[in-house]
Amino acid sequence: MEVDSPDNQGSKRPVDDVEVSEPPKPKRIKALDPNVVNKIAAGEIIVAPMHALKELIENAVDAGSTSLEVLVKDGGLKLLQITDNGHGIDREDLPILCERFTTSKLKEFEDLSSIGTYGFRGEALASISHIAHLTVTTKTAGSSCAWRAHYGEGKLVPAKPGQNAAPKATAGRGGTQITVEDLFYNVPSRRRAFRSSSEEYAKILDVVGRYAVHCSGVAFSCRKHGDSGVSISTPSAANTVDRIRQIHGSAVANELVEFESSDEKLGFRASGLTTNANYHVKKTTILLFINHRAVESTTVKRAIEQTYATFLPKGGHPFIYLDLEIEAHRVDVNVHPTKREVNFLNEDEIIEMVCSEIRTKLSQVDSSRTFLTQSLLPGVQTIETIQHDQTAKSPAGKAATTPKTPATAKRPYENNLIRTDSKVRKITSMLAPSPSQPHPDPNTPSRNPPSILDDGLQYETTDRQPLKIALTSIKALRSAVRSSMHNTLTEMFATHTYVGLVDERRRLAAIQSGVKLYLVDYGLACNEFFYQVGLTDFGNFGVIRLDPPPKLIDLLNIAAETEQQEYTNNNGEGAEDVFSRAPEVVSQSLIERREMLNEYFSIQISEDGDLLTIPLLLKGYTPSLAKLPRFLLRLGPYVDWSGEEECFRTFLRELAAFYTPEQLPVPPSESVGIDEEPKESNEEVEDPFIITRRTQMVRMLEYTVFPALRTRLVATSRMLRGVVEVADLKGLYRVFERC
Repeated sequence: MEVDSPDNQGSKRPVDDVEVSEPPKPKRIKALDPNVVNKIAAGEIIVAPMHALKELIENAVDAGSTSLEVLVKDGGLKLLQITDNGHGIDREDLPILCERFTTSKLKEFEDLSSIGTYGFRGEALASISHIAHLTVTTKTAGSSCAWRAHYGEGKLVPAKPGQNAAPKATAGRGGTQITVEDLFYNVPSRRRAFRSSSEEYAKILDVVGRYAVHCSGVAFSCRKHGDSGVSISTPSAANTVDRIRQIHGSAVANELVEFESSDEKLGFRASGLTTNANYHVKKTTILLFINHRAVESTTVKRAIEQTYATFLPKGGHPFIYLDLEIEAHRVDVNVHPTKREVNFLNEDEIIEMVCSEIRTKLSQVDSSRTFLTQSLLPGVQTIETIQHDQTAKSPAGKAATTPKTPATAKRPYENNLIRTDSKVRKITSMLAPSPSQPHPDPNTPSRNPPSILDDGLQYETTDRQPLKIALTSIKALRSAVRSSMHNTLTEMFATHTYVGLVDERRRLAAIQSGVKLYLVDYGLACNEFFYQVGLTDFGNFGVIRLDPPPKLIDLLNIAAETEQQEYTNNNGEGAEDVFSRAPEVVSQSLIERREMLNEYFSIQISEDGDLLTIPLLLKGYTPSLAKLPRFLLRLGPYVDWSGEEECFRTFLRELAAFYTPEQLPVPPSESVGIDEEPKESNEEVEDPFIITRRTQMVRMLEYTVFPALRTRLVATSRMLRGVVEVADLKGLYRVFERC
């Protein structure tokens, strides 16, 4: 180690002995690669599939569309397609369609202060093309064909390697179809951030639902790829309340209150619908539109929740749809990349005026009620809303009402045109009974003259008062039916038109719902329907009188002999003793319970064992009495008499099986060749009873059963296996378009 000598202490070292290090040089600033810039911008605008769809919906509405169809696969990550019928895109504009900042809605920066459209910056399609495979098919009114173009990185690309990138002529309908495939395929970190496709699809449905409620005059539909049914479907002629009912349910739509507020000094006009104090949920649902753009505002949401705090119980929240129109120069729409938020002048004053109007409307709920009444005129299906105000009375003492003028329906497109009318009454429903059926005595007066619907049966009206059923078991069974309800299937049956009977042996009928044709297993549908009728009309069934009344034991013996014969043919002998004792045991059990059977199920049995009546579930429909012995026999082993709920459930299931239409054999062929003569010998002759029953079944299905299904059936998920889609008019149009 070198030590300085005393002579050198305190002296400076020469400059040459000091090691001088060079200062670090600053890094040079370079321009980012354009691809990196575009992907960064795309990541700011397209955060998730729902943001891409929001941009596409806004562009479609700006294009004057009246119908939007959305198709989604894997939550929009695999496929996101939107088809509209707007004015389309010119062939000359396709090369620059997906370049950044190309738009037809903005020319100068000052135009931002008066923007009145959804999109304006020209970034949506450009951003999507940098993170997905984009295909555009468009046709204008003046074009003889449609044009299809593929985009990548903001530029035209060939559909396949080696092909020309220029747009190709193709068949297509007027409007634009934009297909986004493999979203975020080149941004794996963003793609891995999505947890599940179902969660992303739920967000997509939320976006579609918001615009479907707001955009009046525009039809919306959204479905998953591969599904036959749609998740959202709103017709173009539907008003705002009906759109809310379609998307958010009748529980919300039935409790809506309309409000309006405006101020010329503040330059705004607000209108909307909000729920009254009878409705509340755990989370606030707010559909906020400012200048027709769906936005979010924590300030507005908090102010509305504070307004409802004095009307709803603790933890309760409302539903509100708010359409806020503010003068364009007072709004700054360019403050968020996804345009999710906007700023506007006098925000606090405007929100306070809106909340004050809502508070006033809610305070009037106690003095004003809304009742829904349905007209009973045949063929009329309008629902009127009658306002009954206790404070505003007419001089005659009646509530003052103002009839609303119905909106003029727009003419649908050909592929959406429903070509049947369920209100049309066929002439066969007005004919007299068939000559083969017994006619009543003309000298005997009748309250209800027979028609073709009741086969000459005579109906009598009794003065029996209906029972009010408040049994917990029945309420639980009804709740179980509602919990298993399938919304799409129920809507299909509620709007269907009966086409005709297809196969009596397999119990198939054809119905039309909208523009789709279905085959329905009416045996399965009737089984569920009559079970539900048993629950809704429990204790208040009609009766079918048997004259003369048969002996209960005789009917049970017939059923036991049939069961024994079937058992012997399938399993051999060995159960004769069981079948011989079963009629006596079941007969004794039913006679002991005859008071309960009469009170709840309208089955009257005399002390001597005579069967006097059986229940009537549906007027105009007669069950097959050939099934009566088997029904009575099954009331023994197949009904759980030990518990109340299980007893009612199993009994009503057996009753529904008895009322379900039976399978009829295939009729013998009556066709004869041109050069052949009819065979007179060994010709198969069908039983006259089966001929009569087949004719009766055709009439009852068309005029009684399916009309009842339309009005009363709550279709459950188990009925899905009994419905098959046969044809779709839209699909047929697409096939012919390709030809």
